[in-house]
Amino acid sequence: MKKFISLLLAFCMIFSLAACSSSAPAGDDADAPAGDEKAAYKIGIITGTVSQGEEEYQAAQNLKKAYPDIVVTATYPDNFSTETEQTIATVTNMAADPDVKAIVFVQAVPGATAAINKVKETRDDILFIAGVCAEDPGVIAEAADICLLVDEISMGTTIIDQAAKQGAKTFVHVSFERHLGYATISARQALFKQRCADLNIEYVEATAPDPTGDAGVTGAQAWVTENIKVYVDQYGKDTAFFCTNCSMQVPLIQQCAELGAIYPQQCCPSPYHGYPSAFNISVEGHEGDVQYMLDQIAAKVKEYGNEGRMSTWAVAINMMMIEAGYNYAVKWIEGEITERCDETALLNEMKAIAGDETTITKYSDDAVGTLDNFFMILCPFYDF
Repeated sequence: MKKFISLLLAFCMIFSLAACSSSAPAGDDADAPAGDEKAAYKIGIITGTVSQGEEEYQAAQNLKKAYPDIVVTATYPDNFSTETEQTIATVTNMAADPDVKAIVFVQAVPGATAAINKVKETRDDILFIAGVCAEDPGVIAEAADICLLVDEISMGTTIIDQAAKQGAKTFVHVSFERHLGYATISARQALFKQRCADLNIEYVEATAPDPTGDAGVTGAQAWVTENIKVYVDQYGKDTAFFCTNCSMQVPLIQQCAELGAIYPQQCCPSPYHGYPSAFNISVEGHEGDVQYMLDQIAAKVKEYGNEGRMSTWAVAINMMMIEAGYNYAVKWIEGEITERCDETALLNEMKAIAGDETTITKYSDDAVGTLDNFFMILCPFYDF
């Protein structure tokens, strides 16, 4: 079963690339990464284009702007599933520069493992950090030095705990048959039910239309707009909602704010996922200022009188992976970090960006055992 989960984990991450493109600026200048702009080395950062993953793209551009003599960037193709050869060529071209001593790959789409292995045929000196790994964990962990992924399954506990803190007496899980067939979502759902039982919170299943079905995204969003009020009327305002689909987050945020319900976290936690569109918040003129976005969301939540009942993670996780990966790479190249995979040093870099409550856990399943260089990440919540 756990081997099946690892395979489905890769599929779910590929799906999320297409389903979860949010509007986000570059990283926060207040937490500028380490490094000497005149250092005699380069660090490569490979991301998707704006259409595939604006958060990580902008984070890479922010680093390039801050450290133009160090950072080099490239993007994998939008059709990454069918253009793996282009992904491999992009990585090998970057590694052809002898000054490149580390490459941070976010998102590590299909083709990343083959690309890393191709580079290693001629260069084994480059440090590879792969974030949002979309290939089988046991495979990419053999190639990359460090692998990173959000701990989606453990959210089955953390989201319920957050909802309970926000006063939830009922938890409504909004999904549809296709998603419930994914091993990761199913495993998280089981944890939702168990944790709700532990905390005496009523667990409710809500079946919405599949956005890929006949009704499309518009129909799925309309269902949210029309039905969330029905659940609030039935169970009261102390009802927390969670939906497994990215495209349905905007109307869900809007409904929770307007109805005074509880919204602990998006399916993909980030200040830039759902909230800016739901609240019509512009980032123009504030690119790179994560705290600005958090403050703007908090102000909107206050306007609705729903303070303390809506939240997300305090960081955009893909941006954090790039910034922490860059900082780690600098210290490894300069000799401050002596191991290719130093768990303590890696966690310290993440905590410096995301907060001291950030945790990482080594990936483990029956097929591959425990992977010492593959880390599942949980970050602290930010309450509005």
